[in-house]
Amino acid sequence: MIAVLALLILASWADSATAADSMSDKWFSPAPSAAKKNPIAPTHESLVAGQKIYSKTCAMCHGKNGDADGPAVIELNIHPAKLSDPQLATESDGSLFWKITTGKKPMPAYGKRLSETDRWHLVNYIRTLPTR
Repeated sequence: MIAVLALLILASWADSATAADSMSDKWFSPAPSAAKKNPIAPTHESLVAGQKIYSKTCAMCHGKNGDADGPAVIELNIHPAKLSDPQLATESDGSLFWKITTGKKPMPAYGKRLSETDRWHLVNYIRTLPTR
């Protein structure tokens, strides 16, 4: 009986911790990662490369223009970040790079799926979305 009660309490605590985590829409990168500088200048070539990667990898959830309205949003019942939000400008390049690299459910980690260079191109392209 005590073991069952302990399991119920533990399950309840885990559910409330998960609910609290999912309710928080703040996602912070570690300070050393946020301080990392983008080694790739946002040249025309970098933005074109980033746009191609974005179209193949990100648009299905984040939407063509970063408005969080991609076709997978309804199908998967997810709420991706709105990358077109001008508030994104407050995030450092290093922070965006870290988020792309590590992911956070439901967003997959792209650290092993995209090269480091491609992830930096993607950061450069994402920076253009609030102005589109």
